[in-house]
Amino acid sequence: MERGKEDCHIHMVLDGENWKAAIQRHENGPDRQWVRGILEQYARAGYDYLRDGGDRWGVGAAARSLAGEYGIRYRTPLAPLYHKGHYGGFIGVGFENVREYRELVCKNREKDFVKIMISGLMDFDRFGVLTQPGLSAGEIRELVHIAHEEGYAVMAHANGAEVVRAAAEAGVDSVEHGAYLDGEALHAMAENGTVWVPTLSTIGNLRGKGRFDETAVEQILESAMENASKFAAMGGLVAEGSDAGAWAVPHAAGTERTLLTQALGENVEEVLRRGGEKIREKF
Repeated sequence: MERGKEDCHIHMVLDGENWKAAIQRHENGPDRQWVRGILEQYARAGYDYLRDGGDRWGVGAAARSLAGEYGIRYRTPLAPLYHKGHYGGFIGVGFENVREYRELVCKNREKDFVKIMISGLMDFDRFGVLTQPGLSAGEIRELVHIAHEEGYAVMAHANGAEVVRAAAEAGVDSVEHGAYLDGEALHAMAENGTVWVPTLSTIGNLRGKGRFDETAVEQILESAMENASKFAAMGGLVAEGSDAGAWAVPHAAGTERTLLTQALGENVEEVLRRGGEKIREKF
């Protein structure tokens, strides 16, 4: 049977327009009619695999319960986990220390995998700048180890060369976003079999919107695409994930494939086939 399309990073809870309004839609429980509408869009576009980045309102879990009706295999970590005081509070569940993290990992066995938030976001007005510092290499290693010990693959929201290198060396299964990587970080991911999901749409779709500094956005995108090309040339695993639901990234739009094709060139199909297979296998 021919494999359908995949989006290895979406947020069913978000709508690509206004994150606060999107979350309010589900505050009294997942809006299952709305979820069905989004799943229908994906099914019509030929998707058969979706991996959610998580939310604390149960929207991803609701989508998973419905996705089979649309011929879609849907995977969710339930809520992302973040260290309190660091990035992740708007969508995830926080922990103060490793003991609390372990309790959260073990608490709900209905999750398909664990997602950890280990860095800040890109500052889209200033190239090379992240909004918050990342976690230490030692803490990242412990978080990944605990999740693996409990039988879960690990998806990591990670930006910055040091954080991504630490995550790859810790054995994280996939890195999401991965802005501002250097050669050492790319080599660490390649050597450890880490799948990189660069979510280029979260950058490329900002162009021309007037919300952020255009020069900075272009620099961030150029850097990410150049690194994706280098990583693929190393034999690294790249998977297609748009971060659909993030601002200016609509669901089932297909913009990620366009940007990855620009970055990876004529080998895009083979590169993404390998990366997508690994995501489907591990998650």
